[in-house]
Amino acid sequence: MPQESFGNLLVAQTLLSVLQLLQLLNPHSQGVTVPQESFLIPGKPRSCPHKGSATPGLRYAALLALLLFAVAAPSPPQTKSASNTFDSLAQKAAAARDSDQLDDAVALYKKALALRPKWAEGWWSLGTIEYDRNNYRSAASAFRQLLPLAPKNGTAYAMLGLCEYELGQNAAALQHLEQAKNLDISVDPQLRLVLLYHDGLLLLRANRFQSAQTSLGALCLDSIPNDDALNALGLAAFRISPNAAPPEGSPGAQIILRVGHAACLTVQKKYDEAHKEYAGLISTYPDYPNIHYVYGKFLAESGDVPAAVNEFKQELQRNPRDINSRLEIAANEYKVDSAAGIPYAEEVVKINPHIPFAHYLLGLLYLDVDQFQKAIPELEIAQKAFPKDAKVYFALGSAYARAGRTQDAAKARAEFARLNQETTGAAAGY
Repeated sequence: MPQESFGNLLVAQTLLSVLQLLQLLNPHSQGVTVPQESFLIPGKPRSCPHKGSATPGLRYAALLALLLFAVAAPSPPQTKSASNTFDSLAQKAAAARDSDQLDDAVALYKKALALRPKWAEGWWSLGTIEYDRNNYRSAASAFRQLLPLAPKNGTAYAMLGLCEYELGQNAAALQHLEQAKNLDISVDPQLRLVLLYHDGLLLLRANRFQSAQTSLGALCLDSIPNDDALNALGLAAFRISPNAAPPEGSPGAQIILRVGHAACLTVQKKYDEAHKEYAGLISTYPDYPNIHYVYGKFLAESGDVPAAVNEFKQELQRNPRDINSRLEIAANEYKVDSAAGIPYAEEVVKINPHIPFAHYLLGLLYLDVDQFQKAIPELEIAQKAFPKDAKVYFALGSAYARAGRTQDAAKARAEFARLNQETTGAAAGY
């Protein structure tokens, strides 16, 4: 079945599901004022509403879905008897689904798919029915059958990832939700919110805090999300895994929620409001672990580098072995006062030599003060860890050139050009 046919199905099914996709929760405040118009993140989306609750508009959308598939490319030739059997099974399956006779619908879809295993609509309908019934393993199996038929459809990847999330298959769920993020699910903006929330939670569990903050922060672009999302965003800002979160109702939990709210305001570029929230937290809880680090990150993002560096240094006074504050000082001093940033990057490499980014940053700092001989080994360590990062090759090429290693410089620059072109091409959709 052509990709555009399956895309048309998803457009139609979006009309069916958009009113039921989110199981909304009521916002509740725990010391943070959340606007009433805030959108809310559900536990799971409803993906396949049934006839019992359909409005005339929804019935029209169901008819549209059938019409769209009626113009799909024909399946491989079948005998007249087999074709009639398949058509009959497909019609009965849809009727059973729409009348909420889901056990019958599942059985009929399976029989029809046995006759026509490349029937994309059938796998989609089977998967969404099983998902709605919390049969996540069966739903995931259906969506896996669907993906080869629609390899560029982000909605199919998203639904598979959500199933795997419910099954506790975190690595697979994260992989498929990340793929969905890179594909088009714009036909269903509500599903995108669900995807971003669960993707953020999985990134938190994987200790990929910066990526988690980016994904969860995207929920704030239009409004303030519910407390669950704000709490997850606060955990990402503090670099805390969910299993190490403070107990519910504790002062630490309240601090994390408020930081999540401030981080959301920052995403919305409401810096004055965010600054008031952070200032209040610093005043009330000046000794809370990493509070100065979190505030420093905000100050750096809002453009006040000197104040940010001061906050990171205060965090180091509280925790002298803090690596993250040292990295932030070094990164903020780069190109401003690189010589001042070098000792902090050197300390990180000494405390933990197994952080590739620290070697990359140290290499950049050395290169910026023309200590290219020291920069080369640091950048070479970074290159081994980040073999597909064009920026590393650019810096390495500059260091080699300054050291007179012309052949190595040419190779590094050629690799930079190749990777940079690949990145540019991917961004343009080539």
